[in-house]
Amino acid sequence: MNLLALTIVIIKRTAKQSEELLPAVRNNKMRSLAAISCLLIVICLSPNQAKVFQKCALAKLLDSHQISRTLISNWICLVNAESGADTTKKVTLDNQTSNYGIFQINSKDWCRAGRKGGKCNKNCEAFLTDDISDDIECAKQIHKDQGFSYWKGWVNKCKQKPLPDISMCWN
Repeated sequence: MNLLALTIVIIKRTAKQSEELLPAVRNNKMRSLAAISCLLIVICLSPNQAKVFQKCALAKLLDSHQISRTLISNWICLVNAESGADTTKKVTLDNQTSNYGIFQINSKDWCRAGRKGGKCNKNCEAFLTDDISDDIECAKQIHKDQGFSYWKGWVNKCKQKPLPDISMCWN
């Protein structure tokens, strides 16, 4: 049963029980129920729920964005090292900048928090959604300008190390 259906069941049961209670108690219970229901609905409808990509789904998506298949294993290793493939990961750094999204794109040079800007001309929060098309385009720009070495996770966990096997992803 999904969360929305569960919320409706709870509302119906509580409404039926509250009919038997004194009016003052009923009003307090109904207020509490309304608050809980609203919270559950907000959680259910939140557009920014985390998506953690699996290897083959990410490989196919990168391929569809014209990333060379010979480099896709590096990209997948990078994503796993930087964010654990979590689209909503945000890390605030000591230098008052933040890294955003699946590629951990930094706000100092590549995007701006709260508005469009940076070398990718993007709002950093756009990198925290499940749609990673804009993330990929910005990451491609970073790679073009600075290579994989821009990402410390890639340097520490992927450079000159065994990369993920994606050969089964193309079947």
